[in-house]
Amino acid sequence: MAATPASNAENGPADVTAVSSATPAFSPLYQQIKSLILQSLQAGEWKPGEAIPSEMDLAARFRVSQGTVRKAIDELAGENLVVRRQGKGTFVATHSEQQVQYRFLKLMPDSGDRDDEGPAQRTVVECKRVRATADVARLLALRSGDAVVQVRRVLAFGGVPTIVEDLWLPGNAFKGISAEQVAGYHGPTYAMFEEEFGVRMVRAEERIRAVAADPQQAELLKVEQGTPLLSVERVAFTYNDAPMELRRGFYRTDTHHYRNELN
Repeated sequence: MAATPASNAENGPADVTAVSSATPAFSPLYQQIKSLILQSLQAGEWKPGEAIPSEMDLAARFRVSQGTVRKAIDELAGENLVVRRQGKGTFVATHSEQQVQYRFLKLMPDSGDRDDEGPAQRTVVECKRVRATADVARLLALRSGDAVVQVRRVLAFGGVPTIVEDLWLPGNAFKGISAEQVAGYHGPTYAMFEEEFGVRMVRAEERIRAVAADPQQAELLKVEQGTPLLSVERVAFTYNDAPMELRRGFYRTDTHHYRNELN
């Protein structure tokens, strides 16, 4: 059972011993409840795709009002960590969900939408265990030389190779992953990480720049060497801001564009 805020008063001071040390004592009560729910998600109390307790049950568990719980869940839903389903309850979000599975892939076709072109066809070029370079180790919060899994693959849309990308995954968390597993999974890769390795990606950071295709990238993407590509470096994090994937992709943009919505 998670810790319980000490104060029953909605606006009363919270006991700092009852809330995670990462949550300051002066934070609003609903933020403290959100933090406690996140602790349960991180601990795996509720798995991706499973229902979490009702607002009434959570209110009783934490001894706060349903309104406070609802506000906490509203924020979690806004961050795509949980999904509300009308008449069914609230569920732990999974990358298999239609509204979540393309959350981190911002490449869109110039004509039509992503659903029209169908899922990407994945070709795994290699999958191997290597020692982390200093650069990879820094981005994944590892030590230089620690074991990582490196995957190189090509994503094609409508039979046209569009993205070549390298992935680096912490070796301990993804022990036993194989090229066949990566290539053969029919859903989103992040959904496979959830189902088979218990790793849920909850947010990501990206760096984008324009580059010219090198000889190997040009061969894999079937373009001329020097063709302009969009370089996208992404670090994906699980709960508690733990980095669990480094991905460096090179995108063709002759038939696709990078689209982001800013609020």
